[in-house]
Amino acid sequence: MFNWFRKKREEVLEFPDNAAAFAHACSVGYPPLIGALIPALVAEEGGGGAEGERTFLISVATAGGAVEFWSCTLKEAQFHPKAGDLVGFRIVTIASDLPVDASLIGYIACRLDRVLSPRKGWVISQNYTPKDIKQPIRW
Repeated sequence: MFNWFRKKREEVLEFPDNAAAFAHACSVGYPPLIGALIPALVAEEGGGGAEGERTFLISVATAGGAVEFWSCTLKEAQFHPKAGDLVGFRIVTIASDLPVDASLIGYIACRLDRVLSPRKGWVISQNYTPKDIKQPIRW
């Protein structure tokens, strides 16, 4: 009877590599919502821009499967991902007048660990968002 008040142990999913974690994220299918942090896999690095941003070819795990397009980190980011990293893509807006592979507009916000918690989601291992960007508050 008194076990009601004890914390239940959560079963976390740990994946052997980033490709397996991304495959699981694709099977879950994340809906594209403004402000959402969606798992993505970095395919290749594109180089630096004129203002200091760095571009990457990523595959984003959406409800329809993996969508591949070019994205970037913000120019004030101190760290950058490399090819093969599992990252979090933050959606800023959705452009419905553009083709599907270019309709999600956002940036690479963080690197994700290969650990998925049922209540909290993906574990963030490194943040790429600059400190002057206000983080969303989730209740």
